[in-house]
Amino acid sequence: MRTIEEINNKIRKGDAVVLTAEEMIKLAESSGIEVAAKEVDVVTSGTFGAMCSSGAFLNFGHTDPPIKMSRCWLNDVPVYKGLAAVDGYLGATALSETRGFEYGGGHVIEDLVSGEGVELRAESYGTDCYPRRHVETVITIHDLNYAMLVNPRNCYQKYDAATNSTDRVLYTYMGTLLPNYGNVTFSGAGQLNPLCKDPYYETLGVGSRIFLGGAVGYIIGEGTQHNPNSGFGTLMVKGDLRKMSKKYLRGASFYRYGVTLYVGIGVPIPIINERVARTAALRDDEIFVNIRDYGVPSRPDLRPIVKKASYAELRSGKVVIGDKEVPSSPLSSYKVAREIAEDLKRMILEGTFLLTRPVEPLPKSGEVKPLVIRRREPIVEDVMRKNVITAKPDEDIKSVAKRLVDRGIDHLPVVDNENRVVGIVTSWDLARAIANDKHRLDEIMTRHVIVASKHETIDVVARRMAKHNISGVPVVDEANRVIGILTTDDLSRAIIGDRKHES
Repeated sequence: MRTIEEINNKIRKGDAVVLTAEEMIKLAESSGIEVAAKEVDVVTSGTFGAMCSSGAFLNFGHTDPPIKMSRCWLNDVPVYKGLAAVDGYLGATALSETRGFEYGGGHVIEDLVSGEGVELRAESYGTDCYPRRHVETVITIHDLNYAMLVNPRNCYQKYDAATNSTDRVLYTYMGTLLPNYGNVTFSGAGQLNPLCKDPYYETLGVGSRIFLGGAVGYIIGEGTQHNPNSGFGTLMVKGDLRKMSKKYLRGASFYRYGVTLYVGIGVPIPIINERVARTAALRDDEIFVNIRDYGVPSRPDLRPIVKKASYAELRSGKVVIGDKEVPSSPLSSYKVAREIAEDLKRMILEGTFLLTRPVEPLPKSGEVKPLVIRRREPIVEDVMRKNVITAKPDEDIKSVAKRLVDRGIDHLPVVDNENRVVGIVTSWDLARAIANDKHRLDEIMTRHVIVASKHETIDVVARRMAKHNISGVPVVDEANRVIGILTTDDLSRAIIGDRKHES
């Protein structure tokens, strides 16, 4: 239909027809895809969201006497220093050593782009050619010899949404997830999302010029975890940080999870044929993602799928799960994504942004392999005690207390007639109950019981016990029947046993 060179000639002459993805959708709906394909030269897309796999290569320049920086910090955020003397890589998710989750690499990048002063501190072991051992100063982005944003994985083609089936609040990279399917969060710009506009990678590749952080950037390869055959393509991108804008690069903190960088990316889609025109006109109601249950502590691709939902449903503000309407909210900004598509359209129409032909296509298939754990990790089943002493809710407290003393145990699950856990008591609960003249277990037992399953790794369960400040959990099967018990004493014995085995 048309080549990139022909489109660039039209851009230079001011004759190119450029539409945003939203405008392309409207044209295709009103006039048909054949007419849209013939009339439109370029469709602009945009996205603005948290992209953790981001960062910047920096060159600080030499001091006199010089220093070979072996450790380095910017505003107390560690910079990766496995490079030459004054080169470093600042990762977006690196945490401040003094401010924790409040501030990190993404915030430093935003401060640099804003022109603010940033405190540089570095240490060295000292050499004959690099005798200085310490340096501390304040720099701005204008002092740097080199500041290149190089993001290993950005711009996911689509991203699974998240919900939470458990009875507790979860703090994740998908934001705060409320208990009992209390909310759904999602990421991505749907019908504006760049890789949704060319999902078969007919126009994008290594060397494609893009809008990155408010300036010109480039696709330099497929992103890490690129998996386009499953709809999870990604991009590796680069661009000159010194030319970017804080409007499109923002540091962010996810409450009780960590820090990241919000990155604005716009990709021009040249309409080289009708097939590309058709995908460039895809609507929110034609783009689906899975909603996964983050309450299950498994690999992202193994978390249970609660349902599929379109971006139209997600962006409506509510999603139906079962018979319940659940609020849904975006982690990305559709408003800024729209502004990026508009900015990119303007740049093309003004002739300041030409398209580039890729020097190499991006892979159209990929595989994301899990990390292989070759050493067997202990699981709950290996450590739990299977001979569990239980009690019924209507039992007398004094007789149960005597049972704990006789057996030398501190935790006692309370079960119903089907052996399903309905509560738990500890020796401390019983001592206090006797002092307060209580009589039956159901008067004092803890009804909100934290449990474990036999297939969970013990480090996951240990973290759960620490979080809830408890020293033991019943182990239950799929029907919530008690099949074992695990305490901090059991965990200690397991760890000591492992160390003896290693020695």
